[in-house]
Amino acid sequence: MLKEYKSIKEVVGPLMLVENVSGVTYNELVEIEQANGERRRGKVLEVNGDRALVQLFEGSQGLKISTAKAKFLGKSLELNVSTDMLGRVFSGMGEVIDDGPAIIPEKRMDINGQPMNPYSRDYPNEFIQTGISAIDGLNTLVRGQKLPVFSASGLPHAQLAAQIARQAKVLGGDSKFAVVFAAMGITFEEADFFISDFKKTGAIERTVLFMNLANDPAIERISTPRMALTAAEYLAFEKDMQVLVIMTDFTNYAEALRETSAARKEVPGRRGYPGYLYTDLATIYERAGRIKGKKGSITQIPILTMPEDDKTHPIPDLTGYITEGQIILSRELYKKGFNPPIDVLPSLSRLKDKGIGKGKTREDHANTMNQLFACYARGKEAKELASILGESALTEIDRLYAEFAAEFEKQYIAQGFETNRTIEETLDLGWKLLKILPRSELKRIKDEYLDKYYGD
Repeated sequence: MLKEYKSIKEVVGPLMLVENVSGVTYNELVEIEQANGERRRGKVLEVNGDRALVQLFEGSQGLKISTAKAKFLGKSLELNVSTDMLGRVFSGMGEVIDDGPAIIPEKRMDINGQPMNPYSRDYPNEFIQTGISAIDGLNTLVRGQKLPVFSASGLPHAQLAAQIARQAKVLGGDSKFAVVFAAMGITFEEADFFISDFKKTGAIERTVLFMNLANDPAIERISTPRMALTAAEYLAFEKDMQVLVIMTDFTNYAEALRETSAARKEVPGRRGYPGYLYTDLATIYERAGRIKGKKGSITQIPILTMPEDDKTHPIPDLTGYITEGQIILSRELYKKGFNPPIDVLPSLSRLKDKGIGKGKTREDHANTMNQLFACYARGKEAKELASILGESALTEIDRLYAEFAAEFEKQYIAQGFETNRTIEETLDLGWKLLKILPRSELKRIKDEYLDKYYGD
């Protein structure tokens, strides 16, 4: 029997205090019914003796506590899941918002998920092709990995997210591929861009979208990534699909977390964010991976905008600790008109070595990747030297490296948001650029690959 209480004591912002309660648990779902029949939902944030602190999902505006009743539902927030979710658009609370029919659920799942037993985890080692050379060739994404994109205000991370969602696929086999896309705190224009882009390209047929707009309640923003990952876990581990989860923008998520923490009068940590920001982010990021004995997998690409372009800001800093690398977007490349403006040198995929090579991409991949990194780094140094001392101060070989760096940015990195390159096209383009330099400079590539791909 569900218990109802008329002992709502006070409401401050999105928080509500209910007294004289018993048997109430943390994270339990609450329904608040007003005298006129209007219902709102919330969840239990804290229980202290016979007092429960409830966080309202829809806010407290217009709530009359003297006549309202609080009903504790004995369960946490759940999502109705079904394969019919593919091609549909949901709110951050998991409600259908695309004017289509309601989902008939195959089951209901707790959005907080089940912790993945470390012993049952399978090692990520299969290549995912995004069609973007700067990622596939140099910072390879592997099935089951979590690889964040560090962007900055004004950079085209939305276009990059849409491109990855459209183009990503697992090579070989007949495995079913799906994308779960979660947008947190974005504008209506951005939401419209994603939905129309997916519909125009047909990518929506394999995509589940969760949209939380900037004017939606902050508490909804906190549930959005968990809703998305619950849908992903169902598709991956119960329907054997390879699921790519793209979540943007985690800076908005962390701001919502800071807002609700301040409302609870918690002691703030770095820059006002709650001290448990690391733990909270880990509960989201660690839901990626593969499980032994299961065919499906969850690969994550969280996207965040670094406040003031600062890599040491708590959000990118903590994200970097939890995840396996980062893709960094460059304002300098964007100003030059190069898209996607991926800065390959500070970017890193810690699992790239596991997903490349013979039988996965191509046997020359690891060698050419290392050589391209080395040549681009030296070419950038040569360009900087030329800008200080003039081109006449460069040696002949330095001029070739400077030319290589310029062509690498123009051809390899700046492929545009509509170009979808296969891994063979990316590797062949790398060889074409390496031919700018004499063979004697390519010391990181085995002779057998030089004979095969470089020629005389």
